[in-house]
Amino acid sequence: QVQLAESGGGLVQAGGSLRLSCAASGIIFSTNAMGWYRQAPGKQRELVATITTGGRTNYAESVKGRFTISRASARNTVYLQMNSLKPEDTAVYYCNVDLYEATMQLLNYWGQGTQVTVSS
Repeated sequence: QVQLAESGGGLVQAGGSLRLSCAASGIIFSTNAMGWYRQAPGKQRELVATITTGGRTNYAESVKGRFTISRASARNTVYLQMNSLKPEDTAVYYCNVDLYEATMQLLNYWGQGTQVTVSS
């Protein structure tokens, strides 16, 4: 059974920083694309950033220049460094991972979400 464990959320003042982590555990052959999404109250879930196995990244326009996604493939972990946070970044952040399980099936998993609250 594969699980994603997120950590690093919390309350921070505008202009501050947070670093989110998401570690996949279980019987995993390898991870593929990894990413972060967020959902604010009353809004749809939206993409924040993704990273491929080769390190190619993609960011939402609203976070470009402020957020950095990275990965440690050997530890099946993805990170999101968030700097210059704004109140509009307040949301529940979810990690999302494509991975090959031991059966070599490519499956997609979501984390449970971690709350990020930015005060003005």
